[in-house]
Amino acid sequence: MTATVAMYDQSYAHIKDRLDALGLDIEVLQFDREGQFQIGGKAVPPSEVAVDYLWLSNHLNAGGAIRKAFELVLALKSVKVVQTFNAGLDNPVYKQASEKGIRICNSSAQGVAIAEYVMAQVMSVVHPIDLQRKQQAAREWKLTPFRELSRMNWLIIGFGPIGEALATRAKAFGTTIDVVRRSPATSAIVDRAGTMADLPRFLPDADVIVLACSLTEATRGFAGKAFFEAIKPGAVLVNIARGALIDDAELLKALDRGQLATAVLDVFHEEPLPKDNPLWSHPQVRLTPHTSFGGDGGRARWDALFLDNIQRFVKGAPLAFEVNPADIA
Repeated sequence: MTATVAMYDQSYAHIKDRLDALGLDIEVLQFDREGQFQIGGKAVPPSEVAVDYLWLSNHLNAGGAIRKAFELVLALKSVKVVQTFNAGLDNPVYKQASEKGIRICNSSAQGVAIAEYVMAQVMSVVHPIDLQRKQQAAREWKLTPFRELSRMNWLIIGFGPIGEALATRAKAFGTTIDVVRRSPATSAIVDRAGTMADLPRFLPDADVIVLACSLTEATRGFAGKAFFEAIKPGAVLVNIARGALIDDAELLKALDRGQLATAVLDVFHEEPLPKDNPLWSHPQVRLTPHTSFGGDGGRARWDALFLDNIQRFVKGAPLAFEVNPADIA
């Protein structure tokens, strides 16, 4: 039986040749940036379109079509599977779609880029690169001591594809890796694993704390007063997950009293971050505009994930990165 696959018209133009080369028994339906289909030469409203597989690719962001695409998910007559470019599924559309029985696959494509971003940021914190440049300009021949990653304990909160990619890279430097996740299952690159209940026990040991977990009602604002009071003085915090995981007022207090040495923030409660937000100018904050995923290999990995998963779907095989409905916020 022919599978009906829907995607943004720019996505189809980008992937068509590679998709055709797979020789799958599929019919591709394209929608435009307004979320409208053209089928058989005429406009067809989404409410009359039944889809087996809907691909929400990253082209939707570049084309300014993401809002209409999210509306499309719920407006279609029916859809069996949605594959998205998002890693986090806190947008309410995903919960509503899941409640309608739609299967959802998220993305691992950002993992490599985000892991490299975290490594670069942490290394720039512990290595005195700015001081070395100043000494070079002044022609000063002086020792510049630095902290070695091999002597650090890293705590990664959330151990999906991004957390795993980060742990692999940090472990290569000889770090000790602690992980907090929904279940205490561990792996060869993890030294100690636990759940959120173990967080008070893990925090005092952590030199670097990375938030890589999903935003749910259970995790919203969990990095608050008790969290910051429990951390080791001089710790570095990196948030590449969602801004709402952190109580910003308590974060600023922890920075001001010197308990938290540096906060590296790529995500925020409100995006774009308002220009009058104190995080912009705080001397111990390193701030980037939700760009940690911006490596040059992401699009190729998004494509590869779709091409792999559409083959799995047509063959009736298990889908990669299908999300348990209970894990959708």
